[in-house]
Amino acid sequence: MTRVLQLAWKTFRPRRPVPGRGVLDPSVTDMRVNVGDLDILWHVNNGTYLQMADVARWNYIADLGGMHRLNAKRWYPVVAASTVKYRRSLQLGERFRITSRVLGWDERVVYLEQVFHRGADLCATAWIAGRFLSRDGARIAPHDVVALLGDDAPAASPALPAEVAAWARAVDVAPR
Repeated sequence: MTRVLQLAWKTFRPRRPVPGRGVLDPSVTDMRVNVGDLDILWHVNNGTYLQMADVARWNYIADLGGMHRLNAKRWYPVVAASTVKYRRSLQLGERFRITSRVLGWDERVVYLEQVFHRGADLCATAWIAGRFLSRDGARIAPHDVVALLGDDAPAASPALPAEVAAWARAVDVAPR
């Protein structure tokens, strides 16, 4: 199954919520490298990592029981900016894990880190700045999304790691 079909499946048939999961708790998605993930050099294509990260973010939302809550409000997430640092290649048939976690938020975006591991090996790390929009195109304040997704969500964001805050300023998603 291609990653686009997998994302569609996760969107319309999300996995079950994890009881007691909070918005700051990590979410884990296990995957295996398929032939459609590979480039001509027979390792995972750099763009495919972003599709895999999309699937893992949907699983993060599903773990919180957030799919129905977002749909009821007619809100949906979009990526405002992303960056990936690649360390080791993933090859055909290998199993790997993506751990997704929210690092924090500001008045514009929610910042996530998604780490790809094959066993103990770090393969890639992605930082994602995500926005939420309503079906009429209006931006939704990140603290409203966090409050909707987490019954015990903190009122204020944790401090962002300095390198993520610097990245957010560099790609112009940080508050102006």
